[in-house]
Amino acid sequence: MTNTLTLIQNWQEGDERSAEALYSTHRDSIYRLAYTLLGNAEDAEEVAQDALTYALVHIRNYAPERSSFATWLHTITVSRCRDRQRRKHLTSFSLTTWLGLGRDIADPSPEPEAIAITNERRETLLQALQQLNPALREALVLRYWAGHTFREIADIMDCPLPTAQSRVRLGYQQLRAALEHAANSE
Repeated sequence: MTNTLTLIQNWQEGDERSAEALYSTHRDSIYRLAYTLLGNAEDAEEVAQDALTYALVHIRNYAPERSSFATWLHTITVSRCRDRQRRKHLTSFSLTTWLGLGRDIADPSPEPEAIAITNERRETLLQALQQLNPALREALVLRYWAGHTFREIADIMDCPLPTAQSRVRLGYQQLRAALEHAANSE
């Protein structure tokens, strides 16, 4: 974090290399967050660039006493994703490749049966996630994928802390119930 704050301070003083370093450091995580929320590589790329550009142009708006830089960037990214979804009139987003974004560690020599089981579990999870209300899905992604605290989720989703907590809890309960139902249906 100290390195990030130093880069921010240097960028505020006009050091363009610091802006490039901030961009490079956060680009992949912002892209993955956008891709997870939008489910489309082209949209995610555009949103990631837009969010990072906005953050760098408006770096003086960042207040380190209010949140971490990553939380501030995630807030901007989630907002840009919501805007993109509204423009496309999407009621939900696809998470078809969510688990394939570098989150899995591949077995060096998986057996065909293991591959089939993993793919089936992934598909079941993705189908269950898609059935969730978008606000619950967003809260779960921010908590379990991006690793945010409940306070950070509340800030990013612009809701009270108890609402963020209940969205994560309710989303988890609904996801668990859907997965149990899927397991019992087999």
